[in-house]
Amino acid sequence: MGIRRYELSEAQWSRIALLVPGKTADPGRRGSDNRLFVNGCLWVLRSGAHWCDLPERYGKWKTVHRRFSRWCHAGVWERVFEALTVDRDNQYLMIDSTIVRAHHQAATGKGGARIRRWGVPEAD
Repeated sequence: MGIRRYELSEAQWSRIALLVPGKTADPGRRGSDNRLFVNGCLWVLRSGAHWCDLPERYGKWKTVHRRFSRWCHAGVWERVFEALTVDRDNQYLMIDSTIVRAHHQAATGKGGARIRRWGVPEAD
């Protein structure tokens, strides 16, 4: 079967596979399939869908969301992004409205400066 929409290719996965926790050599529990989990996260983030709409092939949505949140708080995503941005000739970092969608309530802007789940401080 070919690559599904929003999923990582073999080359893309090979670039981040060693950067994520849960490998055989890592201490503690590990996920059954890190690549499937990352693909599930990408599906939600790129499609703009709610977590509860995550296709069953990625696992239970609450489990995927909980693990996504743990990785956010542990700085895993930030480390992955830092490693990927070292390559200055990367074409996959182009961001436009087809990839990033704001929630319909995003325009209200209530509250002060906070840390986003990606670990980047919000702009003033």
